[in-house]
Amino acid sequence: MDLRQCRSLLFLPASNPRAIEKARALAADMVILDLEDAVKAEDKASAREAAIAATAEGFGERVKAVRVNALDTPWFGEDVVALRRCAVDYVVLAKTENAKQAHDASWLIGKPVLAMVETARGVLDAAAIAPATKGLIAGTNDLAASLRIPPERGRRGLVYALQRIVLAARAANVAAFDGVYNRLEADDGLAEQCEEGRRYGFDGKSVIHPSQIETVNRIFSPSEAELEAARRLIEAAGGGAERHEGRMIEAMHVDQARALVERAGR
Repeated sequence: MDLRQCRSLLFLPASNPRAIEKARALAADMVILDLEDAVKAEDKASAREAAIAATAEGFGERVKAVRVNALDTPWFGEDVVALRRCAVDYVVLAKTENAKQAHDASWLIGKPVLAMVETARGVLDAAAIAPATKGLIAGTNDLAASLRIPPERGRRGLVYALQRIVLAARAANVAAFDGVYNRLEADDGLAEQCEEGRRYGFDGKSVIHPSQIETVNRIFSPSEAELEAARRLIEAAGGGAERHEGRMIEAMHVDQARALVERAGR
């Protein structure tokens, strides 16, 4: 799957076998087994072995990834050794702050990297980080803490950082994914945050509970109204600048419409 077609990225503790088994029947586009924040220090070793076993068994057509601990932690080296023998599609690198970290992680493990941008330094260097990766993931909780944004104050203070992450990904032609919604319910707040993330240009969103997947998949997919409008535009386009349904269109708009229809097909 083209990573830019991924809508929902489900994070699971690699130490939770029940959650891993359940994930095989869920509609998430990517499953990310977490070795970092979701796993206690005393469980790191067993979580690595569990991740190796789970990825070997597979998750059907879902993209498989493992999030490793940050490079400056005592567990990163052991994560590297373990993931060299892991049947995983991507490595998710926590707290990436420069391109060298992303390049080194990919070279050491032998897998392409998705970089989590979750510090002020990571945001500032996002344009340099992105070309060394296959995608950027906004780590919104750690990023808010890094920026000293008070908890439960919403995402207004993150707007510049989120848009910078999208800009960096687009400039490097890689995927861009929004961060998690902290409440577990699939409520109106989740839908609003998904709509916001799509307006910013993200391809999809991280999720932390199965109940969130349907909402994320729906909102990050083209609606029937969008698809109908795109098909009408493609059919009407004759080349060059022209009038269509009360607005001016040109080749760029046709390309956008075709990309929308292609995304829905995938």
